[in-house]
Amino acid sequence: MKAKILQERKQGYRDGYSHGYHLGLCEAVRRLIPVTAGPRRPLRLMYVPQGFDAIDAGVTEALTGLVSELIVCPAQSMLETAARESPEAVLVMNGLHVFPDDHLEQIAEIRRRGITTAIWFVDDPYFTKDTAVLCRHYDHVFTHELGCIEFYRSHGAESVHYLPLCVNPGMFNPRRTGPEYRYDIVFIGNAFFNRTELFDYLAPMFIRHRTLIVGGFWERLKTFDTLSPFIHKGFIPPGETANYYSGAKLVINIHRPWEGGQDNRNSYQIAGRSINPRTYEISACGAMQITDVREDLAKHYRPGYDMETFGSPEELESKIEYYLNHEKARQKFALRALRTTLQNHTFAARLPRLLDVIDEARTRT
Repeated sequence: MKAKILQERKQGYRDGYSHGYHLGLCEAVRRLIPVTAGPRRPLRLMYVPQGFDAIDAGVTEALTGLVSELIVCPAQSMLETAARESPEAVLVMNGLHVFPDDHLEQIAEIRRRGITTAIWFVDDPYFTKDTAVLCRHYDHVFTHELGCIEFYRSHGAESVHYLPLCVNPGMFNPRRTGPEYRYDIVFIGNAFFNRTELFDYLAPMFIRHRTLIVGGFWERLKTFDTLSPFIHKGFIPPGETANYYSGAKLVINIHRPWEGGQDNRNSYQIAGRSINPRTYEISACGAMQITDVREDLAKHYRPGYDMETFGSPEELESKIEYYLNHEKARQKFALRALRTTLQNHTFAARLPRLLDVIDEARTRT
């Protein structure tokens, strides 16, 4: 018993040293990325958040530094706030879930007042039953999903633009964590059917390692009884998510299925081609990730350089086992992805493209 305690204590010291050393490398990478803030655009912009803290906080912070005046208001009072504040443009995040029944009536009245309207769909393509209607009611439509660009044009939206997702590095960043956040393998997300099939296969490997699975509906697993000690049920806030990413040796990223009826409202069967926000968030925390492949992954990261990919359960299992035993290789992937993310994929870097579209359209009218 005493020998086991001593062994565990030594392992804890080694893990703590390794974690601290990795954080030092992450900090060196962060210092290499210049923080540049251009001049604020002379634009009074109203932002209507969706309620996704991980996205809304990043958008709000970035826009505050990009426009001369930012007004943030809840979905229920869009028209009231626009009438009182007279913004030149309104940006709506997603337009789903928390928006009132008279959402489109409010937007129509805002447009009648000569105010430019824009919407950014960040849940595509999983709610096309709803977004096919919403898209026609805005001056500008932005989507992070490649497969939805022509789809929205075919449904009457005249100004449709591809705007990939990104990350708020103020919320997702490498940080010192306690032992309670340090795992060999981490996955955070709900139990969609493609994930349960994969994790049922990987269950024997998961139980050999310090594994954490976080999210809802994992009772769907055939191996739930076996894996339940490794599962944290339900939602955790973004700050906790970032803690687990920062403390992990490896983070798995699996995109949700896009087929209609599979826990989504993609009734038009638009194929998912673009990467999820988790891709950016894991990378911003200085963690190595292994992800399945979406078509536009290579537009934003270098597979095999910034992160590893897999195409089958066998390949994922093999790569997990390999990288758990090759710390230096893990560090290289994590540091490269962190640098790429901070250089190219923050809200401050992404949102000027959205503002360019609004500016150009307003200049023409």
